[in-house]
Amino acid sequence: MKEIEPNRSAASWLAELAKGRYGEYALSVLTALPLGTVLDRSSGSYKNIIVERVDSIETTLAHLLPEMTANIVGALAVLVLLFIEDWRMGLSMLIVVPLGIICFMSMFSGYHEKFQRTVTATKTLNDTAVEYISGIEVIKAFGQSKTSYAKFVSAAKEGADCFIDWMRGNLFGQVAGMVIFPSTLLGILPVGCLLYMHGTLSAETFLAVIVLSFGVMQPLITAFSYTDDIAQVTTIVGEVAEVLSGEDMQRPRTAERLPADNSFELKDVRFAYHDKEVLHGIDLHIAPGTVNALVGPSGSGKSTIARLIASLWDVKDGSIELGGVDIRTLPLAECTKRIAYVSQDNYLFDLSVIDNIRMGRKGATDAEVIDAAKKCGCHEFIMGLENGYQTVCGASGGHLSGGERQRISIARAMLKDTPIVILDEATASCI
Repeated sequence: MKEIEPNRSAASWLAELAKGRYGEYALSVLTALPLGTVLDRSSGSYKNIIVERVDSIETTLAHLLPEMTANIVGALAVLVLLFIEDWRMGLSMLIVVPLGIICFMSMFSGYHEKFQRTVTATKTLNDTAVEYISGIEVIKAFGQSKTSYAKFVSAAKEGADCFIDWMRGNLFGQVAGMVIFPSTLLGILPVGCLLYMHGTLSAETFLAVIVLSFGVMQPLITAFSYTDDIAQVTTIVGEVAEVLSGEDMQRPRTAERLPADNSFELKDVRFAYHDKEVLHGIDLHIAPGTVNALVGPSGSGKSTIARLIASLWDVKDGSIELGGVDIRTLPLAECTKRIAYVSQDNYLFDLSVIDNIRMGRKGATDAEVIDAAKKCGCHEFIMGLENGYQTVCGASGGHLSGGERQRISIARAMLKDTPIVILDEATASCI
């Protein structure tokens, strides 16, 4: 059982728990979305929303919950005590409140639009930064450093301008409110002096009220300062909800009928990316135990067919049958159990070579992993790496060449040991 750190507040633990649960929920829903929906957004956008934006929830809530609550409760407690001491002095202290509230409320004129512009500009900057770093090899190879850097600088300038415009719009109301709100003596001193001169207010009570008045407005100002944090949390929740609002792949939990064999048949299959149809009534039969090559010009839909068969998308019209059963009536787990798919991207995780291959079948022994690598012709180059199978591949497999990444991806698919293996551009990086 994890020990609770003595210096961590309960609110901090609750905020971290909320962040963790929200992040887990976001990732679980994201994995259920069709690949096309996921690819509509850039990787930088997902990183910004799911990692950075959700992570900021923990920091915001950890301070927002205890500090805002403490300031509001503290101010109300002092106000009640003031009215107990002398209700007339309590009312006199509130004279400046309406004016202070008006000043603070003026901050909200166009607040949402400016805040949203700032958020959008920040996301654009994040996307541009990820694009610039990811494409640095191409940028240098084609001498586009100045152009690409100018694009990044432009995005950074736009983000800064939006932020400054947002802050400038809040400046007057915030400063005026912070000046007026603490000026409780503007009401207390004249009223108190008048009551004291008429003998209806003692000197002790007058002094006590003056001291207590300083404990009302400052906590309220602090509470008002969390307005931006509340707006930030609301925006983050809205952004994550937007990402997760895509229609997920409707698959049953259990299959009414299992496939009779591992044959595939496409019947009048049509598929479109947004409004552009790329498959126009495809009919295709793939018998079990055979090797088939789908050949055609670039952009003809070969990868799309491979992804549809692998259940990364669902067909718009027509049907795809696995062993005589429409794959849309099968649970995703049943499809992935029968199919291994190697994409053109050949993505590797920042893990060792052996762990990347082992992702094909959890629990596979080292001997089984090495056997799969030998069958795919990558054992020799792996043994030639600095630490052999324990060599870390780097982020996205960046420490390896394209051909090495592709062969490791194929070994991972072979280790899965499924009756159906789909290789998308299997030799593109191996030549």
